[in-house]
Amino acid sequence: MAFGINALAERISNIILYSRNQSMTEQEFYELEIGKWRQSPQRIMQIKGQLYYENVHDILTRKRTMIGDDGKLQVVDNLPNNRIIDNQYAKLVNQKANYIVGQPFVLEGDNEAYVEALKQIFDKGFMKTLKNAVKSGLNNGIAWLYPYYTEEGKFAFRLFPGYEVRPYWKDSEHTILDAAIRLYLVQGYEGRNPVIIEKVEIYDKTGIHRFTYEGEKLVPDVDTPEGGPDAYHITTVDANGVVQGFNWQRIPLIPIKYNEQEIPLLKKVKSLQDGINIMLSDFENNMQEDARNTIIVLKNYDGTNLGEFRRNLATFGAVKVRYDGDTKGGVDTLQITVNAENYKSIVEIFKKAMIENGMGFDAKDDRLSGTPNQMNIQSMYSDIDLDANDMETELQAAFENILWFVNAYLANAGAGDFTGEDVTITFNRDMMMDEGQIITNIQNSTGILSKATLVAQHPWVDDVEGELSKIEEEEQKAREDMFNQAVFPNGGGNDPFQRKQGSTADGKGGVKDGSE
Repeated sequence: MAFGINALAERISNIILYSRNQSMTEQEFYELEIGKWRQSPQRIMQIKGQLYYENVHDILTRKRTMIGDDGKLQVVDNLPNNRIIDNQYAKLVNQKANYIVGQPFVLEGDNEAYVEALKQIFDKGFMKTLKNAVKSGLNNGIAWLYPYYTEEGKFAFRLFPGYEVRPYWKDSEHTILDAAIRLYLVQGYEGRNPVIIEKVEIYDKTGIHRFTYEGEKLVPDVDTPEGGPDAYHITTVDANGVVQGFNWQRIPLIPIKYNEQEIPLLKKVKSLQDGINIMLSDFENNMQEDARNTIIVLKNYDGTNLGEFRRNLATFGAVKVRYDGDTKGGVDTLQITVNAENYKSIVEIFKKAMIENGMGFDAKDDRLSGTPNQMNIQSMYSDIDLDANDMETELQAAFENILWFVNAYLANAGAGDFTGEDVTITFNRDMMMDEGQIITNIQNSTGILSKATLVAQHPWVDDVEGELSKIEEEEQKAREDMFNQAVFPNGGGNDPFQRKQGSTADGKGGVKDGSE
């Protein structure tokens, strides 16, 4: 496969590949790009988004400080230094992801064969991958789905987090992907010593080109399944063991964006999350600064130095002081009263601000007290619903790309050419609801709206087509029972000539012959 600099220069139009005298080679360009990107503020924020979700916050590296002799802050190691994490950020991410993709989405289309084929691909495994991709998109601003074939030959999608991929776009709207760099870490060994290896994959329309990143240089990676650094997007092996490669007509990376600007959620709420952690940590620090480790005022101390005093106090809980004649000794403390209500108020303000800035919802909202109606519930969900509208716009655009690869797979697999077929994907938002009021509204709409529309709005229905089929079966059975009751009121069955045994006019219990 050709991996030439001229072809790459034609494809990547939104960046400068090399200087005017073309003194930069293609490999040098990528080495410089990786060097800038891997330590860029944008990528660091993406990584922090993932770390904060996993409960690794900046508070864990916090140190207690004091003002030194030169007026500058100095680290103090002998003070309480609690590092408390109240992970409201992870709660916010889970809220948003479960709100929009917590329930399976609904596929609808005129071509039933196409819809059934899509349901086979968009199975529970895909639903899980999509949900993880949405979470990664929230943490990183963007995540990536990679279409591929498993070892069993099944078509599937794999998730790449946003901090692993450096995209190059053809357009300023970031809708058409031209090429991409993937940088990820693997664990290996040098002799018997474990090491971390930085792997690089460059995706373009000519295939996948694999390297290792060593000392800011790209070295072709020969330790690949294909046995070399360059590979096709898809590799197949027939019954005779013949290997054949194919490339997609598009770059096989599908962006799953949190928003149009690809801004991570953490960037909106990091200062508030850090503030919550600091307030809780400071509160515990102040509570632990009791008489044994707070400010001590000594009067006529009977000892050699303050270190000995602290040691005696910590070991024995007592200290000797001199008290003779006019020289009176004693020990006093300078205490700062810790008002728990102040900390509680600040933390509550931070949490509320975090929900508002992160556009989530508070399940303990006052609007849910008593007997909330649907209007109160919708008011509580208004912020997350607005944010979900933006997320759904990006997801619908992503599904256009997903369906392009799915249609290509179905055509190659001989399942049919579904190019141009329309299919509607509806996301079931997981909102708290007043089911009684909704059911009443559905009943009041009977005769005004179609049965399919009413069933689709019912809060207990997940499979609309399946529920409509069950309703049709029940109605058909009811019609048959009514017909049988009308024709055979005595339960004679379906045979109009069948006579029921029982008492006769002569009272002998037999069946009388009609000739009598």
